Amino acid sequence: MKKLIKKAAIVMVAFFVVAASGPVFAAVGDQGVDWSKYNGDYGNFGYDHDKFAIAQIGGTYGGSFVDQATYSTQVASAIAQGKRAHTYIWYQVGGSQEVAKAALDRYLPKIQTPKNSIVALDYESGASGDKQANTDAILYGMRRVKAAGYTPMYYSYKPYTLANVNYKQIIKDFPNSLWIAAYPNYEVTPVPNYSFFPSMDGISVFQFTSTYVAGGLDGNVDLTGITDKGYENGNPTKPDTDTPATDEGKDANEVTPSEIQEGMTVTIKFSATNYSTGQAIPKWVKENSYKVLQKSGNKVLLDNIMSWVAANDVQAIDTGGSNSTGNTQTHIVQSGDTLSGIASNWGTNWQELARQNSLSNPNIIYTGQVIRFTGGQSGATARTYTVRSGDNLSSIAIRLGTTVQSLASLNGILNPDLIYAGQTLRH
Repeated sequence: MKKLIKKAAIVMVAFFVVAASGPVFAAVGDQGVDWSKYNGDYGNFGYDHDKFAIAQIGGTYGGSFVDQATYSTQVASAIAQGKRAHTYIWYQVGGSQEVAKAALDRYLPKIQTPKNSIVALDYESGASGDKQANTDAILYGMRRVKAAGYTPMYYSYKPYTLANVNYKQIIKDFPNSLWIAAYPNYEVTPVPNYSFFPSMDGISVFQFTSTYVAGGLDGNVDLTGITDKGYENGNPTKPDTDTPATDEGKDANEVTPSEIQEGMTVTIKFSATNYSTGQAIPKWVKENSYKVLQKSGNKVLLDNIMSWVAANDVQAIDTGGSNSTGNTQTHIVQSGDTLSGIASNWGTNWQELARQNSLSNPNIIYTGQVIRFTGGQSGATARTYTVRSGDNLSSIAIRLGTTVQSLASLNGILNPDLIYAGQTLRH
């Protein structure tokens, strides 16, 4: 792509990128998001028109590896919602091809997105002082990605790239392979601002904001149709390798409203307008995922928000099997029941039942309510706490027997003083 004048209109930008990339792809102009562990197990989209998600599988920090436990469920979630899922690797390899090799050896066999899908190398930190060595390490990784059957991309910021990488060597070998970030400010930005387009040759994806919605989310636009890679007519292509996350996502995508069951994870469709009570659903509620606690007729009760929503207004993003390895028991509350009494019958305590059932006030349960208890390992590993009014991170840490630092790190909390009622914390 030739250098663009910063004042170029969106139509002109679209014209040049399409002309440079050949035939027009269906995905040109599509917007999407990228996710890491900070976006939760199932990720979150910003708007109904979002078409793709790029999920982090993990990465290397100069030879130390940090895997993302959220990767598989995020891939499945995107595909379940009819979106295109892709992958990126945190690639802090400096100028070392040895570290790069270890990273690719570790992560390429674990890719869960379809063959030909994007596998981007996130190179925004840890560059060495040798510009050519940095470039060679990046090219080594991109060649490995291509040899494994995926579409390689390079992610970074323009200033960082110009300072540390010979990027024209990259686009000579891999034309239109750049995914570049540039933000005009940190205000909510739902559409690209092409006045701040990072004019460089070879850009296929423009990350135009880190505040796509209030609270933060990266927003991207596909300029060439590259996010169609790995998808045929919008559907994941059959991979050569075993990709259970893709399979799970496809299965969840096919779940009909009548097939929604208790225990499934769902998201509320952006087209939904009201709860079953008639009260308007806020936009931020639609950006998250929820467990189905109960189903009654054509309505489902969702955890955390504890609200009934029409089954037609939710989309399954798993099939309810991801947390089924433990021994799950259910109890329908009868008149006179207490949480302590129910817990005693199952050999557990009321605190654990309150946690597993997202009960903000364990003294308030009602006749007909379904209480669940998952014993065994799955119940121990899927530990969450819902923030209540008046809580602070210190008091929560004491209650859970952990530390403020551990909670902040595990939940991606940059400011420990900023938590809110209804927020779900993992511990």
